[in-house]
Amino acid sequence: MPYAFIAIAVEQFDVATIILARVVIGAAVLIPFAIYRKAIMPALKQWRWVLVFAVLEMVGPWFLITNAERTVSSGLTGLLIALVPFWAVFIAYFYNGDKSLKHPKTIFGLVIGFIGVLALVGIDAFTANLDLLGVGAVVLASLGYAIAPAVSFKKIGDLDSAGVISLSMVIVAIVYAVPGLMALPADIPTANFDGWMALAVLGVVCSAIAFILFFDLIKEIGSARATLITYPNTAIAFLLGIVFLSEPITVGMILGFPLVLIGSYFASKKH
Repeated sequence: MPYAFIAIAVEQFDVATIILARVVIGAAVLIPFAIYRKAIMPALKQWRWVLVFAVLEMVGPWFLITNAERTVSSGLTGLLIALVPFWAVFIAYFYNGDKSLKHPKTIFGLVIGFIGVLALVGIDAFTANLDLLGVGAVVLASLGYAIAPAVSFKKIGDLDSAGVISLSMVIVAIVYAVPGLMALPADIPTANFDGWMALAVLGVVCSAIAFILFFDLIKEIGSARATLITYPNTAIAFLLGIVFLSEPITVGMILGFPLVLIGSYFASKKH
């Protein structure tokens, strides 16, 4: 969902303003809940690792993705984010000591996924005037999305997710406060329902609620397997982009989409 709503929001708001609104709305929802669960103080005691998580999961990736969606479709963004499990395999191997990277099926998955990305980017670069800088930004964001859960699982996995996410959003709000407020349009589009609704959904559903569920999922099944949520993410991003935003289906997407999903599945599957 977030990629479709980002595509709507960037038509009216600056990147920094979108991120600021997203975390302010999300924090407004989560902080009372975190206070009720007495989760704020434990998170504050581990503020350094919460800061690392916030930078890797929100500060960097959200800027890269939101800015990229000025020229990259939401469907393509969702597909490129499906590389997260791909990166998670390497992180699990080098950071958490998971030796499954040596399994033949894992290697097969990595190769197939890489071919899928090459097919997607290579074909569309010539046939669909693909913005390679935007694509690179999303790929870099997917790397941040893969590192952040691994760090949080290993360093602050025992903390209440409400406290960690609330504090993370406060950190992001501080980072983007000045540029976000300065970039507010002089004629704030109060009459445009779509833009404000996009910000509201990004803050409440795609940030506050989604992060609580994702953090609990990480505790339940581990950071590497939790990144498999990017599979349905990709399908939903495609459907929303095509049906509601009239985004095109390119040759690169048709060929690259199944290869990336198949590759990521085999690369991140427990063998």
